Amino acid sequence: MLIDIREERPEDISTIRSVNVEACGRAQEANLVETLRTNGGILLSLVATNQDQIVGHILYSSVTAASSEKQIAGAGLGPMAVRPAYQRRGIGSKLIEFGTARLREEGCPFIVVLGHADYYPRFGFRPASEYGLKCEWIVPHNAFMVLVLDEAMIRDVSGLVEYRAEFSSVV
Repeated sequence: MLIDIREERPEDISTIRSVNVEACGRAQEANLVETLRTNGGILLSLVATNQDQIVGHILYSSVTAASSEKQIAGAGLGPMAVRPAYQRRGIGSKLIEFGTARLREEGCPFIVVLGHADYYPRFGFRPASEYGLKCEWIVPHNAFMVLVLDEAMIRDVSGLVEYRAEFSSVV
């Protein structure tokens, strides 16, 4: 199976929705993607294709991390979805690796994710609390993780990480 990763295109939007609904078993994540797109909240949106068919999707939106001294912008990973028939074949890994490389090239200092503590560490994610970063929602300590892409930029930042308002308003 040959998987290609590319940025989303306008003609992909309805298929991206169906991938998210199919993978998650509900419309909430698909609604979030659409709301972020409508509101200009997408930093990066990638699709995974197999023979020109979209089989996976990953989205990054802006987040901020603030301490009393400074505030910096980073990226929030999610949602990520892979069609059930294509799961456990490394497609999610390819999406994350491609997205991380692209954000690093663009100078993004960090990526946060709220996800499975046994999955994301393989990509370098660590509990955000190790950097003094806290999620704006009450979540398990090991489920909120950060991948630091630029140590110098994040060195003096600790405190609350805030996602875009769409994450709290879409159901």
